[in-house]
Amino acid sequence: MTRAATPPSRWRDALEQHRLRPLDIAGLGRLVVVAAHPDDETLAVGGVMRAAHRRGLLTEIVVGTDGEAAFPDLDRSGRDALGRTRRDELATALRTQGMGDVTVRWLGLPDSALDRDVMAGELAGSLAGADSYLAPWSSDPHPDHAAAGHAAAMAAPVTTHGWSYPIWMWPWLEPTDSLIPWSTAYQHTLDPGSVEHKQRAIDCFTSQLRTGPGGADPILTEETLEHFRSERELVFRAPPTRGAPVERFADLYRAGDGDPWQTRTSWYERRKRDVLLACLPNERYRHAAEPGCGTGELTRELARRCDHVTASDYAPDAVRLAAEVTAGLAGVSVDERRLPEGIPEGVDLAVLSEVLYYLDPADLAATQDRLATALAPGGDLVVAHWRGWPAEAPQEAAEVHRRLTSDERFETLVEHLDAEFVLHVFRRR
Repeated sequence: MTRAATPPSRWRDALEQHRLRPLDIAGLGRLVVVAAHPDDETLAVGGVMRAAHRRGLLTEIVVGTDGEAAFPDLDRSGRDALGRTRRDELATALRTQGMGDVTVRWLGLPDSALDRDVMAGELAGSLAGADSYLAPWSSDPHPDHAAAGHAAAMAAPVTTHGWSYPIWMWPWLEPTDSLIPWSTAYQHTLDPGSVEHKQRAIDCFTSQLRTGPGGADPILTEETLEHFRSERELVFRAPPTRGAPVERFADLYRAGDGDPWQTRTSWYERRKRDVLLACLPNERYRHAAEPGCGTGELTRELARRCDHVTASDYAPDAVRLAAEVTAGLAGVSVDERRLPEGIPEGVDLAVLSEVLYYLDPADLAATQDRLATALAPGGDLVVAHWRGWPAEAPQEAAEVHRRLTSDERFETLVEHLDAEFVLHVFRRR
């Protein structure tokens, strides 16, 4: 794996330049860490793992291969011996960091030939109860790392938050490479004690640090290791690539009282509605569209300001609830529709609250185009989203709103940003 390495100084400058958001360790919940080889996890996110473990959150580490093919010239017996050594090294590294009680699940899949489909099948059970997973970055330049990242994304339930960590990105890519998703990057800062614990753990992987059989270069040279001696660890959010499935929302509406986001009672929802209604530029509108109407609480308020409201949702139970809430209100219709079809032609107001970040990129682009044609010239578009990032959402609120604010077909009239949600009002040019 010897090649010209990118100097660590370039990455340090890039991390400073991008002013990355801090990773919320407590927000990870029940965490499963996935690795392609023993040492990936320690090199890249040893500090994150230790911080999660100290909070009682780290539930399991799943390792795809034993790393037995690190030195390709080894014969079968030599590879078997190396695989056993690397398992022992990981156990020692975990004890060194005070994580000797963490369960390690070994999949024993072929090193340097990791099949993402096979690994995904093996991972399904481990990820079934996880709130979050950490896996290698699916664009990491090592094929096994990429396969492990894809496998975790394929196996994770829609309710599990995906995170990824780079490894060979550091020495093999440049910070300016277009592959690097800086917009979804977060960092974890290690205190001096954690830096020391991590370095001692890395030192446990002696098979990777020393000269290999026949005088082969070490896998982890001093130049490479310098990238992992930093007090900062970088992770990327790994959102789903597909839009949130209707089955997920069907399950939510059927559970409990049928109001999964407490739209009727929570202060967040009531305050957001009040702010949204206060931001409407016109006192009255002729015809409003409200895709993703949910339980219909906002629909009912819009009816007081609009001659007609066409509300829609693609979850049948939401349609039923919204229809019940708005029964008897003049000019309100509630239908089962998906986006982008849920926006009728000629409306002078469209309101999308907590909707667009659930769409995959293709549907989001199509919905954006549909809004630009369905809204009458001079019509208003209101978009509001929670500033967190739902596990089911392919993109976060900031990216959705960035796309709309940069769309020349719309003029920005109102921008509201607070700790909990972001809201924009646009006017169709």
